[in-house]
Amino acid sequence: MASKRELKRDIEHACNNLFVECVAASLYSGDRNPDDMNALFKSIFDLSNQYVQRISHPEPGMNAKQYFMHLKNEFHKQASEIADQITNLE
Repeated sequence: MASKRELKRDIEHACNNLFVECVAASLYSGDRNPDDMNALFKSIFDLSNQYVQRISHPEPGMNAKQYFMHLKNEFHKQASEIADQITNLE
């Protein structure tokens, strides 16, 4: 299993990439709705904060390996949903 530090770094890197894609989509899209963009920026920021906190404070009584595998799967699912929303803006 990767260390918690590496997992946090990977989550931050993925969220930074989502943020950059969102900025690019907002700059190059024809119709810019600031409310939609702000909602996406907030969801990326919340995603990053939520999962970094969950890494620091795992659920008691749960096997660590299963917990982190479940955490990674949930993160990938939510990050993919945000990426799809960014794609739909373009």
